Amino acid sequence: MVVGSYFHSVRLDVEKCRGCTNCIRRCPTEAIRVRDGKARIIEDRCIDCGECIRVCPNQAKIAVSDHPDRLKEFKYTIALPAPSLYGQFPGKISIGSIHAALLRLGFDRIFEVAFAADLVSTATQQYITSTPLPRPLISQACPAVVSLIQVKFPLLLNHLIPIDPPMDAAARLARDEAAAAGFKPEDVGVFFISPCPAKITAARRPRPHPPAGVDGVLTIRQVYGEIHRMLPTVVRDLPVRATAAGISWGRSGGEAMALGSANTLVVDGIHNVISVLAEVEMGHLTEIDFLECQACTGGCVGGALTVTNPHLAKARLKQQAGTARTADQGQREHFRRLLDGYRWFQSSQVASQPRQPFSLDKDVAAAINKLEKLEKTLASLPGLDCGSCGAPTCRALAEDIVQGLSLETDCVFKLREKVSKLAKEVMELASLVPPAMGSTRETKPSGE
Repeated sequence: MVVGSYFHSVRLDVEKCRGCTNCIRRCPTEAIRVRDGKARIIEDRCIDCGECIRVCPNQAKIAVSDHPDRLKEFKYTIALPAPSLYGQFPGKISIGSIHAALLRLGFDRIFEVAFAADLVSTATQQYITSTPLPRPLISQACPAVVSLIQVKFPLLLNHLIPIDPPMDAAARLARDEAAAAGFKPEDVGVFFISPCPAKITAARRPRPHPPAGVDGVLTIRQVYGEIHRMLPTVVRDLPVRATAAGISWGRSGGEAMALGSANTLVVDGIHNVISVLAEVEMGHLTEIDFLECQACTGGCVGGALTVTNPHLAKARLKQQAGTARTADQGQREHFRRLLDGYRWFQSSQVASQPRQPFSLDKDVAAAINKLEKLEKTLASLPGLDCGSCGAPTCRALAEDIVQGLSLETDCVFKLREKVSKLAKEVMELASLVPPAMGSTRETKPSGE
């Protein structure tokens, strides 16, 4: 699904949709309506967070990813496993063995996104130290949160830290290593293993810097079964480059922990994130240096395209990070040297422009007139936000009404009210007879 040049990974399988309205209640940006018994996605408002995928009982909401056969398009393929992948397996299964199993799926090389997260953590530390305002600074590691800010909180765009997220950093580093090994750019295919639809969307966005970033995205759901099947055949674990801090990025709080600063705030769950961002928009929380926002409960381990209970996956990832090495002084110096060679870590990758905001009308005078009608219409609605009209709230229905997309009688309570009034009028009419047939009406004498 593409809106203008904007790709959306979340799509609707119309055949499976039964119009149950579960999705409209959970969508954080009110991007879904139910019309004629089927859900419809308002693309301009969708942030690909995957909440609708999570709650749909009919599996009518899906995320579009690449097919594994796409690996055959390239001579040399590199897998970028998200740190959350490791939390899908019991702690006794090492990260090195998971990497080895991935190679058996057809990849030629594994480049750890967790290692890139180590580098991004170091870059973020430097940025926070050198940038006194604004506060709090907000991580852009979660693309659903970035899209949320673009759609609902555009005034906070300057709070986003302009540093490439680990997925993008890993893709660039992996390509550079492949080039150093003698592979031509067009022969190299880089595939991210994603826990959520938002990162599929992020991987598909246009990139201003050559070389290209990610060529394709496979989901954790797609590869989990195959990895599990290949694990018994693994003879030797692959070495792991990432530290415990980088691995911990896969769970909520991991990014803030990697910064080593006490003056941070961690919030997960998209509706919790909205509440906190509203506070920031009002000028609160200025005493906080860094705000880690994760759209999914538990962080990326709770992504809509994972397979394991997020609480269990979070515990597993914590256990696996506990067995990984910690960054010593030499490692930190190595990270800094890498950063000096890659100034694009502090690039303007962050989307500095808001997405097309919702407006009642392009003409200001017409918009004001519609707003007055909206408020009047809203006042006449019951205010129950029941969703039976196909809109998530009474205000959303009022917006649709003034835009000519819905009728007042789409509200079951207003419909009942009108039917009751109509029935009363019909009963009154039924009691009347033509004057020639006699009448029960009282008439006054002509002399009075």
